[in-house]
Amino acid sequence: MGAGGRMSVPPSQRKQESGSMKRVPISKPPFTLSEIKKAIPPHCFQRSLIRSFSYLVYDFILVSIFYYVATTYFHNLPQPLSFVAWPIYWALQGSVLTGVWVIAHECGHHAFSDYQWIDDTVGLILHSSLLVPYFSWKYSHRRHHSNTGSLERDEVFVPKKRSSIRWWAKYLNNPPGRFVTITIQLTLGWPLYLAFNVAGRPYEGFACHYNPYGPIYNDRERLQIYISDVGVLAVTYGLYRLVLAKGLAWVICVYGVPLLIVNAFLVMITYLQHTHPALPHYDSSEWDWLRGALATVDRDYGILNKVFHNITDTHIAHHLFSTMPHYHAMEATKAIKPILGEYYSFDGTPVYKAIFREAKECIYVEPDEGEQSSKGVFWFRNKI
Repeated sequence: MGAGGRMSVPPSQRKQESGSMKRVPISKPPFTLSEIKKAIPPHCFQRSLIRSFSYLVYDFILVSIFYYVATTYFHNLPQPLSFVAWPIYWALQGSVLTGVWVIAHECGHHAFSDYQWIDDTVGLILHSSLLVPYFSWKYSHRRHHSNTGSLERDEVFVPKKRSSIRWWAKYLNNPPGRFVTITIQLTLGWPLYLAFNVAGRPYEGFACHYNPYGPIYNDRERLQIYISDVGVLAVTYGLYRLVLAKGLAWVICVYGVPLLIVNAFLVMITYLQHTHPALPHYDSSEWDWLRGALATVDRDYGILNKVFHNITDTHIAHHLFSTMPHYHAMEATKAIKPILGEYYSFDGTPVYKAIFREAKECIYVEPDEGEQSSKGVFWFRNKI
């Protein structure tokens, strides 16, 4: 299904159906979560500390090689070549660091090892190094998984209803406006979400991932929010010392720009996983956990699928079984496709095209007209 073709057909047939668009079924699935789980080989749910660390070490080796080459040789290059070399470094380093971000995300789901304290320690170090408040995001992201597809309770990329569209939206509903919107979203979207809950679920009071006493968190979580803040502050102080020692330009080139690319990839991946004209959203009268978890879409990022540890093309399996390690997710996805049938969603549209298409087609949500039985089911619209 989706603009990339029907989701249940083999890749060889997808091009033939590239223009088709079939919605995710909204009826109660003819299978249960237990039945889906039984279709997956049992070893897919086994976490290996050694194997998980092997992926992290591999990523660190690549990060170190890119860092060494950039800091050792780039300053000797003539200017025309250095103008080419640095963007290549930023793209490569940003992509691999996104993979590191994904491993930290796995730690937050307790998918890294069988030991919660190891997962939290590794996740805290990795996410803090990327200026992410680990526990803060871990808890809000857990609520996203518990409420996916719910208009009232989902945590991020909650679509607006037509009545909530701002007056300026019609002036941005054109190619230049969409380009500006996407640029702002990819560059500032992640820090704005963490600091001000932009594009997040509405809360009473000021919602901020750095505020232990904000409405996002309960009393049992507040101490760990402080720990997250300390981790981010420690890395920020380390960067300050680096600026004093190496200079601001050095820190921006070596660390700052790759971090911007990580943030951009994170926003794009999440946005495209949950935004598609064929995906429904539900209000409280219709929502249930399984249908919400299935209201997501797997995407194809080419070679970056592996670099990102397949968080991009196994997202449905991840939402169904979030403690499953990433290195089993492809096998699990293949196993559940026959069970899910038309409830499995895949869109092979190149992501650089898909993000502009979804920005054009997915402006707000509203129910279909004339279907009283599905007034609690909302679909994306774009006519303002």
